[in-house]
Amino acid sequence: MATLARIYQSSFDRAPAQTLMFTNGCLSALGDVCAQSIELFSSRDLERKNYDPARTIRFIAFGVGMGPLIGRWNKFLEHAFPLRAAGGKVSFTSLAKRVAADQTMMAPVGMAIFVSSMGFMEGKNVTQVTQKYKDMFVPAMIANWKVWPAVQMVNFRFMPLPYRVPFQSTCGVFWTVYLSLLNSQAKER
Repeated sequence: MATLARIYQSSFDRAPAQTLMFTNGCLSALGDVCAQSIELFSSRDLERKNYDPARTIRFIAFGVGMGPLIGRWNKFLEHAFPLRAAGGKVSFTSLAKRVAADQTMMAPVGMAIFVSSMGFMEGKNVTQVTQKYKDMFVPAMIANWKVWPAVQMVNFRFMPLPYRVPFQSTCGVFWTVYLSLLNSQAKER
């Protein structure tokens, strides 16, 4: 594990955006593979017994695109809400502001990007994407606010800046399973 961390850190130091793109893309793919496996093994519908590689490719594309954006967002939060005061103690107020900013600004933007990008990559038109947005956005945001504030509290408090996106993406594998399943259900409507 230490070797993997050194490789990651070295790659991040040389090319942060590309490292975040690769890492986030891989972890997004893993989340969709897990979601499709769950669907395949739990499906009673015999027609749904095929793995959909195009769907995983869409998740890779989404992850690759979001990696640098989330990285820049984390850098912004790091500077906008410094956690350590002059005495070196962690400010819970700043930590809470980071989480609040993340959940009120970036979470809805990220969800909107997810819904629209998945819809367009699935070949949907604007009307269909709008309907998908209406079907998915509110339930997904409510679920998001039940899970992600606690995850981000840990992330912002304990993870060094270069490791925040991978930590978030690792936790996000489970979130991607949820979104992939939700997206698949919305696709069937």
